[in-house]
Amino acid sequence: MTEVTVRPLRVGHCLHPQIMSIRDGSWRPTVFPALAMLIVHPVEGPILFDTGYDPAFLQATEALPERFYRWLTPVTLGDQEHLPKQLQRLGIAAVDVRHLVLSHFHADHMAGIHAFPNAAIHCARAGLEAACTGGRFAAVRQGVLRKLIPADIDVRARFYEEDQRIALPPSLAPFDMGADILGDGSVVAVELPGHCPGHWGIVVRDGERGDHFMVGDAAWSSDAIRRNMPAPAIASGFLGNTRVGRETLGKLHSLWARNREMTFTPCHCPERAAEAVRP
Repeated sequence: MTEVTVRPLRVGHCLHPQIMSIRDGSWRPTVFPALAMLIVHPVEGPILFDTGYDPAFLQATEALPERFYRWLTPVTLGDQEHLPKQLQRLGIAAVDVRHLVLSHFHADHMAGIHAFPNAAIHCARAGLEAACTGGRFAAVRQGVLRKLIPADIDVRARFYEEDQRIALPPSLAPFDMGADILGDGSVVAVELPGHCPGHWGIVVRDGERGDHFMVGDAAWSSDAIRRNMPAPAIASGFLGNTRVGRETLGKLHSLWARNREMTFTPCHCPERAAEAVRP
């Protein structure tokens, strides 16, 4: 498996009651950081897993019904938190990003797609189809802002369902199959169903951490994986399938229990966000 380097980037945050993300949480508004993961491949260069928030999110939520999204989860995005600016400070131009990997099509994970016009968009066909189905109210209810989906996505999309399927090593059990995104085993997409249609994570061999599983919203925090603590049904059922989501979380917990050296990164994890360099 080709080794890569990985760096978390904090790209804004929203406020939401903690109990909506974990069953024993409080009703107090809690900061949920949005992470984009910068993966540097020795041949392909910079790759992004998700994008976090972007000014485009605020523009897309100016009008109703999309405004409800912003009211429900108030967003803060500092000027220096913009993802292209963070990459620029690291010596990476947005036009040099050739691969953008999406866990799913919720707006807090893909609002910055427009900033990377040269990137292939790796995603689930099932997720894209679900995001484009139904009316605007239904889309907002599902966490989707259609204005953020680029007009040329049909040309740029590369679907996990069509990538080469490969067997995962025993160290990743109970997960057994993945999709080889780049064809060299360096970035392997793994389906993590339940949170919403077409929800996937990726596994890489991190040069600093070893095996690194980026799980999107299959868990809201690393602590939730360790404790196998799901979100309450009223929250998980609103966006996806509670039973399936809990089965996926149970598999992640089982993997953690068997392989505690592995790094897990949920996209809103406060532990991983604390590792990101503050802009």
